[in-house]
Amino acid sequence: MHATLLFVHGTGVRAKNYAATLKIIQAQVATRGLPLEVHGCFWGAAEGARLHAGGASIPGYDESGGEAPSEADELMALWTLLYSDPWYELRLLRHRPVVGSVPFGQEPPSVLLRRAVDEYEPSDELRECFASAGLDPFLNDALKRLRAAPELGDAVATASADPLEHRRAIGRALVAATLTMAEDAGLPAIDGETRDALVLAVTTELRGHGMGVGSFLLRPVKGLALRMVTHKLTGDRGSLSDAASPAAGDILRFLAHGSGARAFVKRAIGDLGPGPVFLLAHSLGGIICADLLVREQIPGVAGLVTVGSQTPFMYEIGAFPALAHPDPLPDHMPQWLNVYDRRDVLSYLGAGVFGDRVRDVRVDNGAPFPQSHSAYWTNRQLWSAIREFVT
Repeated sequence: MHATLLFVHGTGVRAKNYAATLKIIQAQVATRGLPLEVHGCFWGAAEGARLHAGGASIPGYDESGGEAPSEADELMALWTLLYSDPWYELRLLRHRPVVGSVPFGQEPPSVLLRRAVDEYEPSDELRECFASAGLDPFLNDALKRLRAAPELGDAVATASADPLEHRRAIGRALVAATLTMAEDAGLPAIDGETRDALVLAVTTELRGHGMGVGSFLLRPVKGLALRMVTHKLTGDRGSLSDAASPAAGDILRFLAHGSGARAFVKRAIGDLGPGPVFLLAHSLGGIICADLLVREQIPGVAGLVTVGSQTPFMYEIGAFPALAHPDPLPDHMPQWLNVYDRRDVLSYLGAGVFGDRVRDVRVDNGAPFPQSHSAYWTNRQLWSAIREFVT
């Protein structure tokens, strides 16, 4: 059984960049024959910073108006996430408040929905639709993966008496899983119209009645869709705020309310099931992971790899939430590899403050800052260090 490499992204990263980086990491692991199964942990949309009041705190934010994202834009943003993480909506649904109560003597909606998914058999007509797109060979395996995914069980647990939002999300998850399996097999991508027709057919058979996305699931991608449509900010103040708010805001939000990000990563680890897990964490992702692992022992985590991390610096200046300097790392802390580049001014030395509990590896990304902060993923020195670390 291969170990798992769970990629935890850094500050300011949103769907498009996350998906691109995850594909690079997956390709590097495959090309180099590393004994690792790569999974992603995209916390940015659910736990990252966003302007809750639409930029009301920023002078001049609305002076130029700006085009509001349409439903199509929001769906495009959602599919940007689903193509890289088919279970994304299922992870969100487990945080959805349960509405209503179960009448005495009736089975809970969660039991009914789970049974419906477990007993679901795609119709011949649906299989013909998938076959016409060259996807039929992958449908059965995608359905098996969906049923076996821990995220599905957590999602159906929040189902209400009329779980349309859940059924539609499950339909999109099944189609997204089928598409990613086909892509991994080298098949060309299908167009959006064909994809949406497949989603509609699946959700109809699951009694989801249409393709709509509920407000709970759309809430995290509304800000992403807005950025994909337009930059509303005008003048230097506005444009700088728009560019800086995801990156700086993610850090400030974590320092103020870190429990959400820690819980997101912990649940992502738990979703992987048994077996050794190595966390590959970039920038703020390294802070989140280190903060989590210092606070509690997480079963299955065999090691932490931080890349371009500010964790040692935050610890030294007394800003690391979980541990005050000079308190040592707890005994349950797993082995820790810290990769840095001298040209990346956002990377720091772990052994300098944590001692021999952290092993530092210096690499040269051959790029100036700020490019050096995100240029690690194709660096052979990084992957040589990871190979040695995980084996």
